[in-house]
Amino acid sequence: MKRVLTAAALLLLPATGAFAQQTATAPARHEAHIADGPVDRAAVDKVLDGRLAGLETLYRDLHQHPELGFQEHRTAKLLAGRMRALGFEVTENVGKTGLVALYRNGPGPVTLVRTEMDALPMEEKTGLPYASRAQAMLDGKQTFVAHSCGHDAHMAWWVGAAEALVALKSQWRGTLLFIAQPAEEPLGGAKAMLDDGLLTRFPRPDYALAAHVGGGMPVGTVVMKEGVILSASDALEIVFHGRGAHGSAPSSSIDPIVMGAHFVSDVQSVISRQKEAATFGVITVGAFQAGSVGNIIPDSATLRLSLRSFTPEVRSLLLNGVEKTAQGVALMAGAPAPTVTRLNGSAATQNDTRLMERLAPVLKSAFGPGAVSIPASVPGFSGSEDFSELAVSGIPSAYLMTGGDLPETLAGYKAKGVAPPTNHSPLFAPAAGPAIRNGAAALILSVLTLNGTAAP
Repeated sequence: MKRVLTAAALLLLPATGAFAQQTATAPARHEAHIADGPVDRAAVDKVLDGRLAGLETLYRDLHQHPELGFQEHRTAKLLAGRMRALGFEVTENVGKTGLVALYRNGPGPVTLVRTEMDALPMEEKTGLPYASRAQAMLDGKQTFVAHSCGHDAHMAWWVGAAEALVALKSQWRGTLLFIAQPAEEPLGGAKAMLDDGLLTRFPRPDYALAAHVGGGMPVGTVVMKEGVILSASDALEIVFHGRGAHGSAPSSSIDPIVMGAHFVSDVQSVISRQKEAATFGVITVGAFQAGSVGNIIPDSATLRLSLRSFTPEVRSLLLNGVEKTAQGVALMAGAPAPTVTRLNGSAATQNDTRLMERLAPVLKSAFGPGAVSIPASVPGFSGSEDFSELAVSGIPSAYLMTGGDLPETLAGYKAKGVAPPTNHSPLFAPAAGPAIRNGAAALILSVLTLNGTAAP
């Protein structure tokens, strides 16, 4: 799938509105310890505590060596080695650079645990001693690369969860299907792995789990959202075809820049006049490229768009509205029909209600006031993810959000009247150790709830 800089990617924003009120009560602690009950709390805590230093070392290594989507060769090799050392059966190059690791522990459910491997085409500006200075080629251009979305933390806690579950294999049964997915940022990696036989070459999962660290949320927070948690995303490219001319004789032209300008304005009427007001939908024109100098009217103009929605109905409305608006603009200008290309897209990320009902009591017990449960009636978040492809394929899925900042760090930003850096900011720098420990804890608890020897 063609990659574009304006492709949608997951962006966890600072807590606002009702969500802010709920997360404001998150505990001012750096780690969540495991709940009492059928899970051996002391054993899980001991495993995590004993491995945290090594996981932080892995995190710094991954942070310093980020790779773009479908270029994650070093990253995949590193993770494959760690999983083989734990006794997992590892298959590499699934969906180009993806990784599948299987651990069989008798009869029982098959639980998939996903991490993402790719980084972003941007320069890191955190000033950390292990900050990335890596560069790579993207669409024929050299770019800096940085793990400014948190996938390095995800990979570290993915490995930590695998280590803990292997150490605690007497407490669960079934099969672990740990996958390391490429190219989440351009929304192509999940589909690539599915197209390469993820659900046919390997045991079909009964459940799928994933978690994402969020800047602006305190460590010790885990967000459980029923129903839609993240929006659908569609990236489009529109090329308006005109007729070039000298800037002194515009009547000789069919000006594609004027067509593009009309489109940028007119397409918002799809939101304001066609979409029902109470439903969520966004149309963003993020790139407008045309011409070379001021006195030449070019032959074409290229626009790139990002569409966001929560429901299939609104998603279809936006896609159709964009195309019809583009066609109408070209028709009024006497120009040929525009070329409209869908670059990529993913459905809304939806948490399975029954699965969330099973996980919520254990996570609430472990994370206390930091466990934020949001009902399906509350709208989701406008960021997007291709983890949704698993739910679309019929796998009951649970996607969790966990906090990445120390409470005292957030208090410092608040005292200064400054918003904390969030995902995709060049300044994004979660508290690595506590964030990794809590992400691993959330996944371990979830697996033990679904696969534990006391599970129904």
